Amino acid sequence: MDMNLRIRAHRLSLPAGCLIGALTTGCLALFSGDPACADGFRNPFHDAAAMGQGNAFAAQADNASAVFYNPAGMTQLRGIQIAGGAQFVGVNTRFTSPTGASVRNEHPFPIGLPPPGQIFLTAKMKDLGVSALGELSAGLGVQNLYGFASKFPVNGPFPTAVTFAQLPLLAIKPTLAYQLTESLSIGLGADILTFANFLGEGQAERQFQAAPGSGFPAGTGMELNGKGTTAGLNASVLYTPWRTAEGQPRLSFAGIWRSQAVLPLNGELRANGVSAAQASTAIRLPEVWTGGLAFWPIRNAERAWKLEVDVDYVRWQSIRSADVRLSNGATLPSPQQWKNTVTVNIGTEYTWFGLTDTQAWNVALRTGYIRSHTPVSDLNFDPSYADSDAHVVTAGVGFSCHTGGKFFGLISCADAEKRFFAKHSMGMDLAYQAFLFDPRTVTGNPNPTVNGTYRTTNHAGAVTFRVGF
Repeated sequence: MDMNLRIRAHRLSLPAGCLIGALTTGCLALFSGDPACADGFRNPFHDAAAMGQGNAFAAQADNASAVFYNPAGMTQLRGIQIAGGAQFVGVNTRFTSPTGASVRNEHPFPIGLPPPGQIFLTAKMKDLGVSALGELSAGLGVQNLYGFASKFPVNGPFPTAVTFAQLPLLAIKPTLAYQLTESLSIGLGADILTFANFLGEGQAERQFQAAPGSGFPAGTGMELNGKGTTAGLNASVLYTPWRTAEGQPRLSFAGIWRSQAVLPLNGELRANGVSAAQASTAIRLPEVWTGGLAFWPIRNAERAWKLEVDVDYVRWQSIRSADVRLSNGATLPSPQQWKNTVTVNIGTEYTWFGLTDTQAWNVALRTGYIRSHTPVSDLNFDPSYADSDAHVVTAGVGFSCHTGGKFFGLISCADAEKRFFAKHSMGMDLAYQAFLFDPRTVTGNPNPTVNGTYRTTNHAGAVTFRVGF
């Protein structure tokens, strides 16, 4: 966005550290702990098992995180399944200006607890004794589909652009899935996006300093904030034309559509903590199409080897502008002009079944690769994040146990008594991902303090716990 634009509020001219220029640009947490990535401010990582496989999970989706990755996959899950976890993130961004001035984000190694995190719940109605609904499955997810936060020193090269910014959105996902045939399942759900007070201040926020000649004393602490609620839809399909003799998938195809959603933001413009004007705008959250193919070259009672390729197409082009309207009648134009992106996810998983003497434990090794692209041009670049094209390398391991095993040597993985909420399995997944961002040299930005070279690395870990009833 044009950081040199000026707006009028109460007869004073203000720099455009604009409410949504930072809120519609930003790639996941530099400060709050969300995994950073290219491809805008969308968070595609919501489960350690999927993260370990390069997020190539749409055509498998065989745990409760199917609520996000492919709701149609919930029909593969028996009984009640619960999965929850968190991400732990360290992001290091160094900026070097054309004159040699340098700055690093102030919190390069934060630890993120939920959120950024997630919890998913699925239930197969027939397994719960509700046979009248046929092959219906229901699910619920709570996660952060979109979000970012960043913090830079007030004495750095670009305090008039940004010193702090955040978009702590919470997503609630009620979903349904139905198995039409042995090979075909469909899913339908909602994405309810809102802010919660337990996420910091529970609002979208941008802080910066007034520039000389802005109408405020240079260095005045400025803030633009807002909150709101919106909803979108998602629809999905899972098609499995080839199964093993035991009925396990051998080849699966997936398709997921997530609708565009318009998030209204209403808040205020503040100077040194004092309200100067009410402010409002709207963010257009992009439409997303995902296609996936999973193939198991090996799948038997002893081992399973899976290969999957997913492709995400994100229609960021719908973000054309995010003009900020003030209560005094003034408007801050904020053109965005983002471009659509394609992200390729490749992953593999190798699983050994019954490794212990009791045959109770399964172990899976995972790895993956992602090529991600930024939708933001130099003209609209915002230092709230250092978005750039990126190579992402991932690795992970998963442990699960059933009858005869004890989780952490303490908790029985399966209950001996056959009661309604009897456990039949428990598991834990761990994942690591390294984001290798291409160095990015920004030129021609309307705010000259933003021009320069950004070098970013990201190391992230994730843990997910699972239990089946």
